[in-house]
Amino acid sequence: MFSIFLWLHIISGSIGLLSGTVNLVKRKGDKAHKIIGKVFFVSMCLAGVSSLILASIHPNQFLFVVGVFTLYQVLTGQRYLILKKQQASYYEWFLTASMLIFAIYFAGYGAYKLYQGVFFGIVLMVFGLFALLMVKTDYANYTGKPMYKNFWLVTHLQRMIGAYIASLTAFLVVNNTILPGVIAWLLPSVLLVPFIMAWSKKYKTTA
Repeated sequence: MFSIFLWLHIISGSIGLLSGTVNLVKRKGDKAHKIIGKVFFVSMCLAGVSSLILASIHPNQFLFVVGVFTLYQVLTGQRYLILKKQQASYYEWFLTASMLIFAIYFAGYGAYKLYQGVFFGIVLMVFGLFALLMVKTDYANYTGKPMYKNFWLVTHLQRMIGAYIASLTAFLVVNNTILPGVIAWLLPSVLLVPFIMAWSKKYKTTA
């Protein structure tokens, strides 16, 4: 069973990384973007679910963290397109509440590991704080206090690129033989978060 889910994770993760790269560099919003986006969404969902299953069969902190972030960002990113025309439902609130719990756990456990002298705790703290920022964004958007008029578009873009970062991080960490572990974990975020900020500024419409 482990081998089956491992291959599912590898194949779906590879498809997600490839389709995400294509959509990252091509024009946004056209028909091709939407089709490739659906491929990315399905493949990332499969990669996220399979990583959580693998992490439960053989406990693996790396797979667990990647799975949580991948699923949360790709699921909320897709749902934000629906929030253009309707208010947040119990489903959106459930996803956000779940991420809040994981965010507190990641940040707290990361601080504890750092206190023990384990530098991987820095990674967990960074991911935990980043998750808290996303939860804060969700709360503002769901309660009618968004930063931007087209919050649904801006947040969709941010979350999908965030899911791509999770996929790229997994690929880099698994195949890395040169960089220190902490740098391999954080490098994709350091490189791509500035692009998220730039594109958010480009597409946002102030309320």
